[in-house]
Amino acid sequence: MEDVKDVFFSPLPDSPYVKPFRFNYTQNGMKKTWDILEVHDSVVIIVFNVTRRVMIFVKQFRPAIYYNCIKPEDRQADFIDTNKYPASLGVALEMCAGIIDKNKSIDEIAREEVLEECGYNVELKDLHKITSYRSGVGVQGALQTLYYCEVTDDMKTEQGGGVDDEIIEVVEKTIPEIEAMVNSPGPLTSPPACLFSLMWFLRNKADKYRK
Repeated sequence: MEDVKDVFFSPLPDSPYVKPFRFNYTQNGMKKTWDILEVHDSVVIIVFNVTRRVMIFVKQFRPAIYYNCIKPEDRQADFIDTNKYPASLGVALEMCAGIIDKNKSIDEIAREEVLEECGYNVELKDLHKITSYRSGVGVQGALQTLYYCEVTDDMKTEQGGGVDDEIIEVVEKTIPEIEAMVNSPGPLTSPPACLFSLMWFLRNKADKYRK
């Protein structure tokens, strides 16, 4: 995962994932503009293993995090110095998640992500929708739907780790480790959706599974 090299930046061509544009409007008589990214809506799934009472996370390299760890003056180089900026700077610990880009129901996409990323085969009835909310409200405002599911060791039918060219590591944490994480002064490389998910779990489910 951390074997990252030959890093450089280039202009963005047409992308199936991100479409930048300028939003023009008049508010209270004042003409304004705002730069926006059109992105896919997505799902996030809290996966808790009740057999061993551990939370299931996924860990992966996130280029956007890595980019923002590089000093502006060093971004101008032909290639980024990966000795000065090791790939570990861009590795994020997250909930299982995925974009909604298939002709399937949101529930089916969530179920598929749990299998592909974490290796657990859950039924649709095992997925419980918690809420949905707008993410990245400064630049995108895409809709994200949050689910919760409980799994057992017997439901682990695949290795997980993603599909195609994804490089994902499955990570497990105990409830005390989760509590330490959300109380950390940071900076954390986990996105807000992950931290919100953990706080929801600690408030609504954790007491049932404390040893």
